[in-house]
Amino acid sequence: MAEDKIKREEVKVESAEQDKNTVTPEETGKEASVEIKAGEENEEKENKKKKSKKEKKDVVIEELTTKLEEMSDKHLRLQAEFDNFRRRTIKEKAELIKTGGESVLVNILPVVDDFERALGSMKDIPDEDPGKQGTKLIYNKFVDFLKQNNVKQIEAQNQDFDVDLHEAVTKIPAPNEKLKGKVVDVIQKGYLLNDKVIRFAKVVIGE
Repeated sequence: MAEDKIKREEVKVESAEQDKNTVTPEETGKEASVEIKAGEENEEKENKKKKSKKEKKDVVIEELTTKLEEMSDKHLRLQAEFDNFRRRTIKEKAELIKTGGESVLVNILPVVDDFERALGSMKDIPDEDPGKQGTKLIYNKFVDFLKQNNVKQIEAQNQDFDVDLHEAVTKIPAPNEKLKGKVVDVIQKGYLLNDKVIRFAKVVIGE
């Protein structure tokens, strides 16, 4: 009898333990609901992280795009400035080549004037005279030198008076109606260097 009683007690204990370990449908539903909520929360957190990362990437991309645009703009500006500088330098060099010897050429002009006056005073001397021939030879060399350096004489005699080329010294009554307002005499010849006036022609105008 005592053994049967002990066995019954053991069976009751086992039954009570089984009851404790037994999960009811309600409890199962609650656990499932908790797991779903936890899953949703984790998913939401992951989405927030992804969104945050994406936003950061977008900000970085925008900043890099802005910097690239600024650098491109600076590069274009520098390139334009360099092109302008290069063109200006080439132009200045070309002008220096054209007019680099202007001061030398201008200083030669009075010497040419002297030779012309000397030849004018030798009108009565025969052309075979050695002195006259030597003077002509030197004068022609100076004239050739001026031509080689693109120096041209300004046309003035009987031309319309032009303030850009001529310098009026005085006015005299014109010998005829056609010479009114025109150059009737040239006191000093004028010269051009590559179409630039290096000495104005000093003239007398008819009125």
